[in-house]
Amino acid sequence: MTMGEVQARRREDQTVGGAPEIGFGVYVHWPFCKAKCPYCDFNSHVRHQGIDQQDFAAALVRELSAMAARTPGRQVTSVFFGGGTPSLMEPLVVETIMGALHDAWQVAPDVEVTLEANPTSVEARNFSAYHSAGVTRISIGVQSLNDAALKFLGRQHSAAEALDAIALARSVFDRVSFDLIYARPGHTVDEWRDELVRALELAPDHISAYQLTIEPDTAFFDLHAKGALKVPGDDRAADLFDVTQELCERAGLPAYEISNHARSGAESRHNLLYWRYGEYVGIGPGAHSRLAEDGYRTAVDTIRSPELWRAAVDKQGHGHLDERRLTPRECADEMLLMGLRLAEGVALDRLQSLGGFAPASKAIGELETLGLVHHDRANGHLTATACGRLVLNGVIAALSKAMPTSV
Repeated sequence: MTMGEVQARRREDQTVGGAPEIGFGVYVHWPFCKAKCPYCDFNSHVRHQGIDQQDFAAALVRELSAMAARTPGRQVTSVFFGGGTPSLMEPLVVETIMGALHDAWQVAPDVEVTLEANPTSVEARNFSAYHSAGVTRISIGVQSLNDAALKFLGRQHSAAEALDAIALARSVFDRVSFDLIYARPGHTVDEWRDELVRALELAPDHISAYQLTIEPDTAFFDLHAKGALKVPGDDRAADLFDVTQELCERAGLPAYEISNHARSGAESRHNLLYWRYGEYVGIGPGAHSRLAEDGYRTAVDTIRSPELWRAAVDKQGHGHLDERRLTPRECADEMLLMGLRLAEGVALDRLQSLGGFAPASKAIGELETLGLVHHDRANGHLTATACGRLVLNGVIAALSKAMPTSV
Protein backbone atom coordinates (compact mmCIF):
# COMPACT_ATOMS: atom_id res chain seq x y z
CA MET A 1 0.00 0.00 0.00
CA THR A 2 1.38 3.39 -0.97
CA MET A 3 1.52 6.39 1.36
CA GLY A 4 -1.27 8.05 -0.64
CA GLU A 5 -3.50 4.97 -0.34
CA VAL A 6 -2.84 4.73 3.39
CA GLN A 7 -3.83 8.34 3.98
CA ALA A 8 -6.89 8.06 1.73
CA ARG A 9 -8.14 5.00 3.61
CA ARG A 10 -7.40 6.65 6.94
CA ARG A 11 -9.47 9.69 5.96
CA GLU A 12 -12.34 7.48 4.79
CA ASP A 13 -12.32 5.36 7.93
CA GLN A 14 -12.32 8.30 10.31
CA THR A 15 -15.32 10.05 8.80
CA VAL A 16 -18.91 9.18 9.61
CA GLY A 17 -19.25 7.31 6.33
CA GLY A 18 -16.11 5.23 6.86
CA ALA A 19 -17.48 2.96 9.59
CA PRO A 20 -21.23 3.53 9.88
CA GLU A 21 -21.85 0.43 11.96
CA ILE A 22 -19.79 1.85 14.83
CA GLY A 23 -21.94 4.93 15.36
CA PHE A 24 -21.36 8.23 17.12
CA GLY A 25 -21.74 8.62 20.89
CA VAL A 26 -22.08 11.34 23.50
CA TYR A 27 -20.82 10.88 27.06
CA VAL A 28 -22.08 13.20 29.82
CA HIS A 29 -20.11 13.25 33.07
CA TRP A 30 -21.86 14.08 36.34
CA PRO A 31 -18.95 14.28 38.80
CA PHE A 32 -20.76 14.47 42.13
CA CYS A 33 -21.21 11.71 44.73
CA LYS A 34 -22.54 11.41 48.26
CA ALA A 35 -19.38 9.54 49.28
CA LYS A 36 -16.16 8.35 47.68
CA CYS A 37 -15.90 4.57 47.37
CA PRO A 38 -12.49 3.34 48.58
CA TYR A 39 -11.73 1.48 45.34
CA CYS A 40 -12.83 4.25 42.95
CA ASP A 41 -10.30 6.19 40.87
CA PHE A 42 -12.90 7.86 38.64
CA ASN A 43 -13.23 11.62 38.52
CA SER A 44 -15.80 11.89 41.32
CA HIS A 45 -16.18 14.55 43.99
CA VAL A 46 -18.15 14.56 47.24
CA ARG A 47 -19.97 17.82 46.65
CA HIS A 48 -23.56 16.79 46.08
CA GLN A 49 -25.09 19.09 48.68
CA GLY A 50 -25.50 22.69 47.60
CA ILE A 51 -25.00 22.10 43.87
CA ASP A 52 -27.13 24.34 41.67
CA GLN A 53 -28.12 21.55 39.31
CA GLN A 54 -29.81 23.70 36.70
CA ASP A 55 -26.80 26.00 36.55
CA PHE A 56 -24.50 23.00 36.12
CA ALA A 57 -26.82 21.59 33.44
CA ALA A 58 -26.63 24.91 31.58
CA ALA A 59 -22.83 24.64 31.57
CA LEU A 60 -23.02 21.07 30.24
CA VAL A 61 -25.34 22.25 27.47
CA ARG A 62 -22.96 25.07 26.58
CA GLU A 63 -20.02 22.68 26.26
CA LEU A 64 -22.22 20.27 24.30
CA SER A 65 -23.03 23.06 21.85
CA ALA A 66 -19.33 23.84 21.40
CA MET A 67 -18.61 20.21 20.58
CA ALA A 68 -21.60 19.96 18.24
CA ALA A 69 -20.19 22.85 16.21
CA ARG A 70 -17.06 20.73 15.63
CA THR A 71 -18.98 17.58 14.65
CA PRO A 72 -21.73 18.61 12.21
CA GLY A 73 -23.69 16.02 10.28
CA ARG A 74 -23.31 13.24 12.82
CA GLN A 75 -26.16 11.01 13.94
CA VAL A 76 -26.08 10.17 17.65
CA THR A 77 -26.55 6.45 18.21
CA SER A 78 -25.81 6.30 21.93
CA VAL A 79 -25.71 8.56 24.98
CA PHE A 80 -24.18 7.66 28.34
CA PHE A 81 -24.68 9.54 31.61
CA GLY A 82 -21.75 8.47 33.80
CA GLY A 83 -20.04 9.68 36.92
CA GLY A 84 -19.75 10.23 39.73
CA THR A 85 -23.34 9.37 40.49
CA PRO A 86 -25.71 10.41 37.70
CA SER A 87 -28.72 9.12 39.65
CA LEU A 88 -28.22 12.12 41.94
CA MET A 89 -29.23 14.31 39.02
CA GLU A 90 -32.68 15.79 39.04
CA PRO A 91 -34.68 14.26 36.16
CA LEU A 92 -35.12 17.78 34.76
CA VAL A 93 -31.35 17.95 34.24
CA VAL A 94 -31.48 14.82 32.09
CA GLU A 95 -34.42 16.25 30.17
CA THR A 96 -32.55 19.53 29.61
CA ILE A 97 -29.44 17.80 28.28
CA MET A 98 -31.42 15.44 26.06
CA GLY A 99 -33.33 18.40 24.60
CA ALA A 100 -30.09 20.19 23.80
CA LEU A 101 -28.65 17.05 22.29
CA HIS A 102 -31.62 16.70 19.93
CA ASP A 103 -31.16 20.35 18.93
CA ALA A 104 -27.45 19.86 18.27
CA TRP A 105 -27.37 16.65 16.20
CA GLN A 106 -29.58 14.21 14.41
CA VAL A 107 -30.53 11.44 16.83
CA ALA A 108 -31.12 7.84 15.73
CA PRO A 109 -34.73 6.68 16.23
CA ASP A 110 -33.48 3.73 18.31
CA VAL A 111 -30.83 5.71 20.21
CA GLU A 112 -29.55 3.98 23.34
CA VAL A 113 -29.51 6.32 26.36
CA THR A 114 -27.86 4.79 29.44
CA LEU A 115 -27.79 6.25 32.94
CA GLU A 116 -25.65 4.86 35.74
CA ALA A 117 -27.53 4.59 39.02
CA ASN A 118 -26.99 3.65 42.62
CA PRO A 119 -29.62 1.33 44.09
CA THR A 120 -30.49 3.37 47.18
CA SER A 121 -34.22 3.83 47.54
CA VAL A 122 -33.89 7.64 47.34
CA GLU A 123 -32.25 7.44 43.92
CA ALA A 124 -34.31 4.53 42.56
CA ARG A 125 -37.52 6.45 43.02
CA ASN A 126 -36.51 8.64 40.06
CA PHE A 127 -36.35 5.73 37.59
CA SER A 128 -39.74 6.47 36.02
CA ALA A 129 -38.89 10.17 35.66
CA TYR A 130 -35.56 9.32 34.00
CA HIS A 131 -37.40 7.09 31.56
CA SER A 132 -39.78 9.93 30.74
CA ALA A 133 -36.76 12.22 30.18
CA GLY A 134 -35.42 9.91 27.49
CA VAL A 135 -33.32 7.27 29.30
CA THR A 136 -33.77 3.85 27.67
CA ARG A 137 -31.26 1.77 29.63
CA ILE A 138 -30.27 1.77 33.30
CA SER A 139 -26.97 0.46 34.69
CA ILE A 140 -27.10 -0.17 38.44
CA GLY A 141 -24.01 -0.20 40.65
CA VAL A 142 -25.01 -3.19 42.79
CA GLN A 143 -21.40 -4.45 43.33
CA SER A 144 -22.46 -7.24 45.71
CA LEU A 145 -25.50 -9.05 47.09
CA ASN A 146 -23.74 -9.44 50.45
CA ASP A 147 -24.19 -6.75 53.12
CA ALA A 148 -20.74 -7.30 54.66
CA ALA A 149 -19.11 -6.98 51.24
CA LEU A 150 -21.11 -3.82 50.51
CA LYS A 151 -19.89 -2.28 53.75
CA PHE A 152 -16.29 -3.19 52.91
CA LEU A 153 -16.70 -1.61 49.45
CA GLY A 154 -18.01 1.60 50.99
CA ARG A 155 -21.39 1.35 49.33
CA GLN A 156 -24.35 3.33 50.66
CA HIS A 157 -27.01 0.69 49.98
CA SER A 158 -27.95 -2.70 51.40
CA ALA A 159 -28.41 -5.97 49.52
CA ALA A 160 -32.18 -5.66 50.07
CA GLU A 161 -32.18 -2.19 48.49
CA ALA A 162 -30.23 -3.58 45.53
CA LEU A 163 -32.83 -6.29 44.96
CA ASP A 164 -35.64 -3.75 45.19
CA ALA A 165 -33.88 -1.40 42.75
CA ILE A 166 -33.36 -4.19 40.21
CA ALA A 167 -37.02 -5.17 40.41
CA LEU A 168 -38.13 -1.56 40.03
CA ALA A 169 -35.77 -0.98 37.11
CA ARG A 170 -37.07 -4.04 35.30
CA SER A 171 -40.63 -2.73 35.67
CA VAL A 172 -39.66 0.62 34.09
CA PHE A 173 -36.93 -0.07 31.51
CA ASP A 174 -36.73 -2.62 28.72
CA ARG A 175 -32.96 -2.80 29.17
CA VAL A 176 -31.35 -3.20 32.59
CA SER A 177 -27.76 -3.97 33.56
CA PHE A 178 -25.96 -4.12 36.88
CA ASP A 179 -22.36 -4.34 38.08
CA LEU A 180 -20.69 -6.75 40.48
CA ILE A 181 -17.18 -6.77 41.94
CA TYR A 182 -15.33 -10.03 42.67
CA ALA A 183 -11.86 -10.99 43.94
CA ARG A 184 -12.48 -9.19 47.19
CA PRO A 185 -10.20 -10.03 50.16
CA GLY A 186 -10.80 -13.64 51.19
CA HIS A 187 -13.25 -14.19 48.33
CA THR A 188 -13.53 -17.92 47.61
CA VAL A 189 -14.64 -19.59 44.41
CA ASP A 190 -17.63 -21.21 46.18
CA GLU A 191 -18.77 -17.88 47.65
CA TRP A 192 -18.52 -16.15 44.29
CA ARG A 193 -20.29 -19.01 42.53
CA ASP A 194 -23.24 -18.78 44.93
CA GLU A 195 -23.43 -14.99 44.65
CA LEU A 196 -23.17 -14.98 40.87
CA VAL A 197 -25.85 -17.65 40.49
CA ARG A 198 -28.21 -15.45 42.52
CA ALA A 199 -27.30 -12.42 40.45
CA LEU A 200 -27.85 -14.19 37.15
CA GLU A 201 -31.35 -15.13 38.23
CA LEU A 202 -32.03 -11.39 38.43
CA ALA A 203 -30.15 -10.23 35.32
CA PRO A 204 -32.54 -9.92 32.38
CA ASP A 205 -30.01 -9.30 29.61
CA HIS A 206 -26.71 -7.75 30.75
CA ILE A 207 -24.30 -8.00 33.66
CA SER A 208 -20.84 -6.54 34.27
CA ALA A 209 -18.47 -8.42 36.57
CA TYR A 210 -15.25 -6.60 37.46
CA GLN A 211 -12.24 -7.91 39.31
CA LEU A 212 -11.34 -5.69 42.25
CA THR A 213 -8.13 -3.89 41.35
CA ILE A 214 -6.05 -1.66 43.56
CA GLU A 215 -5.72 1.69 41.81
CA PRO A 216 -3.39 4.58 42.75
CA ASP A 217 -4.88 7.56 44.58
CA THR A 218 -7.60 5.49 46.26
CA ALA A 219 -8.17 4.61 49.91
CA PHE A 220 -7.64 0.93 49.09
CA PHE A 221 -4.27 1.71 47.52
CA ASP A 222 -3.03 3.22 50.77
CA LEU A 223 -4.31 0.26 52.81
CA HIS A 224 -2.78 -2.20 50.37
CA ALA A 225 0.59 -0.40 50.51
CA LYS A 226 0.56 -0.72 54.30
CA GLY A 227 -0.26 -4.43 54.11
CA ALA A 228 -3.66 -3.88 55.71
CA LEU A 229 -5.59 -5.06 52.64
CA LYS A 230 -4.80 -8.20 50.68
CA VAL A 231 -6.62 -9.27 47.53
CA PRO A 232 -6.57 -12.76 46.02
CA GLY A 233 -3.44 -13.70 44.13
CA ASP A 234 -3.23 -14.31 40.40
CA ASP A 235 -4.19 -17.99 40.57
CA ARG A 236 -7.28 -17.36 42.70
CA ALA A 237 -8.26 -14.38 40.56
CA ALA A 238 -7.97 -16.56 37.44
CA ASP A 239 -10.20 -19.20 39.04
CA LEU A 240 -12.80 -16.54 39.89
CA PHE A 241 -12.61 -15.23 36.33
CA ASP A 242 -13.11 -18.73 34.93
CA VAL A 243 -16.18 -19.29 37.12
CA THR A 244 -17.59 -15.98 35.90
CA GLN A 245 -17.23 -17.03 32.26
CA GLU A 246 -18.66 -20.49 32.91
CA LEU A 247 -21.77 -19.38 34.79
CA CYS A 248 -22.59 -16.43 32.56
CA GLU A 249 -22.21 -18.56 29.44
CA ARG A 250 -24.47 -21.20 30.93
CA ALA A 251 -27.07 -18.55 31.77
CA GLY A 252 -27.15 -17.34 28.16
CA LEU A 253 -25.06 -14.20 28.81
CA PRO A 254 -21.70 -14.95 27.19
CA ALA A 255 -18.84 -12.49 27.48
CA TYR A 256 -18.74 -10.04 24.59
CA GLU A 257 -15.97 -8.13 26.39
CA ILE A 258 -13.66 -9.25 29.17
CA SER A 259 -15.88 -7.98 31.99
CA ASN A 260 -19.24 -7.64 30.23
CA HIS A 261 -21.81 -10.33 29.50
CA ALA A 262 -25.04 -10.06 27.56
CA ARG A 263 -27.69 -11.89 25.64
CA SER A 264 -27.36 -11.46 21.90
CA GLY A 265 -28.50 -7.96 20.95
CA ALA A 266 -28.39 -6.64 24.52
CA GLU A 267 -24.77 -5.50 24.49
CA SER A 268 -24.07 -1.92 25.59
CA ARG A 269 -23.95 -0.06 22.29
CA HIS A 270 -22.16 2.89 23.83
CA ASN A 271 -19.38 0.82 25.33
CA LEU A 272 -19.07 -1.14 22.09
CA LEU A 273 -18.48 2.18 20.36
CA TYR A 274 -15.46 2.77 22.65
CA TRP A 275 -14.09 -0.74 22.21
CA ARG A 276 -14.56 -0.60 18.43
CA TYR A 277 -12.67 2.69 18.41
CA GLY A 278 -15.52 4.82 17.20
CA GLU A 279 -16.02 8.57 17.42
CA TYR A 280 -17.50 10.15 20.52
CA VAL A 281 -17.90 13.46 22.30
CA GLY A 282 -17.39 13.77 26.06
CA ILE A 283 -18.76 16.69 28.05
CA GLY A 284 -18.36 17.57 31.71
CA PRO A 285 -15.41 17.64 34.13
CA GLY A 286 -12.76 15.07 33.27
CA ALA A 287 -14.55 13.80 30.15
CA HIS A 288 -12.61 12.69 27.06
CA SER A 289 -13.42 12.83 23.35
CA ARG A 290 -12.12 11.16 20.22
CA LEU A 291 -13.09 13.24 17.20
CA ALA A 292 -12.67 12.55 13.50
CA GLU A 293 -11.41 15.84 12.07
CA ASP A 294 -9.67 16.48 8.74
CA GLY A 295 -8.94 12.79 8.25
CA TYR A 296 -7.26 12.38 11.65
CA ARG A 297 -8.20 11.62 15.24
CA THR A 298 -8.22 14.45 17.76
CA ALA A 299 -8.05 13.62 21.46
CA VAL A 300 -9.76 16.16 23.74
CA ASP A 301 -9.48 16.16 27.56
CA THR A 302 -11.47 18.39 29.90
CA ILE A 303 -10.55 19.91 33.25
CA ARG A 304 -11.18 17.48 36.11
CA SER A 305 -12.11 19.92 38.88
CA PRO A 306 -15.85 20.76 38.70
CA GLU A 307 -15.23 24.31 39.89
CA LEU A 308 -12.38 25.02 37.49
CA TRP A 309 -14.26 23.35 34.64
CA ARG A 310 -17.32 25.48 35.40
CA ALA A 311 -15.25 28.68 35.37
CA ALA A 312 -13.64 27.73 32.05
CA VAL A 313 -17.04 27.10 30.45
CA ASP A 314 -18.16 30.56 31.55
CA LYS A 315 -15.02 32.08 30.05
CA GLN A 316 -14.63 30.22 26.76
CA GLY A 317 -17.71 28.06 26.19
CA HIS A 318 -16.00 24.76 27.10
CA GLY A 319 -13.75 23.29 29.76
CA HIS A 320 -11.09 21.76 27.53
CA LEU A 321 -7.74 21.26 29.19
CA ASP A 322 -5.83 19.77 26.29
CA GLU A 323 -6.37 18.60 22.74
CA ARG A 324 -4.01 17.13 20.21
CA ARG A 325 -3.98 15.27 16.93
CA LEU A 326 -3.09 11.61 17.44
CA THR A 327 -0.40 10.04 15.31
CA PRO A 328 -1.26 7.00 13.19
CA ARG A 329 0.76 4.85 15.61
CA GLU A 330 -1.20 6.15 18.60
CA CYS A 331 -4.47 5.38 16.80
CA ALA A 332 -3.33 1.84 16.07
CA ASP A 333 -2.19 1.29 19.65
CA GLU A 334 -5.48 2.61 21.04
CA MET A 335 -7.50 0.41 18.72
CA LEU A 336 -5.51 -2.66 19.77
CA LEU A 337 -5.87 -1.79 23.44
CA MET A 338 -9.63 -1.40 23.18
CA GLY A 339 -10.51 -3.93 20.51
CA LEU A 340 -8.73 -6.98 21.89
CA ARG A 341 -10.95 -6.76 24.96
CA LEU A 342 -13.85 -7.78 22.72
CA ALA A 343 -14.82 -11.35 21.88
CA GLU A 344 -15.08 -10.24 18.24
CA GLY A 345 -11.51 -8.90 18.36
CA VAL A 346 -9.92 -6.43 15.98
CA ALA A 347 -10.36 -6.18 12.21
CA LEU A 348 -6.81 -6.03 10.91
CA ASP A 349 -7.79 -4.24 7.70
CA ARG A 350 -9.35 -1.42 9.75
CA LEU A 351 -6.28 -1.31 11.96
CA GLN A 352 -4.26 -0.98 8.77
CA SER A 353 -6.44 1.87 7.50
CA LEU A 354 -6.33 3.72 10.83
CA GLY A 355 -2.64 3.45 11.50
CA GLY A 356 -1.19 2.59 8.13
CA PHE A 357 0.19 -0.67 9.47
CA ALA A 358 -0.68 -3.76 11.51
CA PRO A 359 1.35 -6.17 13.67
CA ALA A 360 3.83 -8.27 11.74
CA SER A 361 2.42 -11.66 10.74
CA LYS A 362 5.41 -13.33 12.40
CA ALA A 363 4.47 -11.88 15.79
CA ILE A 364 0.83 -12.92 15.34
CA GLY A 365 1.98 -16.41 14.44
CA GLU A 366 4.17 -16.66 17.54
CA LEU A 367 1.28 -15.61 19.78
CA GLU A 368 -0.97 -18.13 17.99
CA THR A 369 1.55 -20.88 18.68
CA LEU A 370 1.44 -19.94 22.36
CA GLY A 371 -2.35 -20.20 22.30
CA LEU A 372 -2.85 -16.53 23.17
CA VAL A 373 -4.51 -15.21 20.00
CA HIS A 374 -6.52 -16.52 17.09
CA HIS A 375 -6.22 -15.03 13.61
CA ASP A 376 -9.31 -15.78 11.54
CA ARG A 377 -7.89 -15.41 8.06
CA ALA A 378 -11.34 -15.73 6.49
CA ASN A 379 -12.67 -12.48 8.03
CA GLY A 380 -9.36 -10.87 8.95
CA HIS A 381 -10.15 -10.62 12.67
CA LEU A 382 -7.60 -11.04 15.42
CA THR A 383 -8.97 -12.16 18.80
CA ALA A 384 -7.50 -13.01 22.17
CA THR A 385 -8.11 -16.58 23.32
CA ALA A 386 -9.36 -17.49 26.79
CA CYS A 387 -5.72 -17.87 27.88
CA GLY A 388 -4.77 -14.66 26.12
CA ARG A 389 -7.44 -12.66 27.96
CA LEU A 390 -5.81 -13.61 31.26
CA VAL A 391 -2.55 -11.96 30.13
CA LEU A 392 -4.05 -9.41 27.77
CA ASN A 393 -1.71 -6.56 28.67
CA GLY A 394 1.24 -8.71 27.67
CA VAL A 395 -0.44 -9.76 24.43
CA ILE A 396 -1.16 -6.15 23.49
CA ALA A 397 2.39 -5.10 24.36
CA ALA A 398 3.81 -7.83 22.13
CA LEU A 399 1.57 -6.86 19.21
CA SER A 400 2.31 -3.17 19.63
CA LYS A 401 6.03 -3.85 19.68
CA ALA A 402 5.63 -5.79 16.42
CA MET A 403 4.19 -2.80 14.56
CA PRO A 404 6.49 -0.48 12.60
CA THR A 405 7.17 2.90 14.18
CA SER A 406 6.25 4.69 10.94
CA VAL A 407 4.42 4.06 7.69
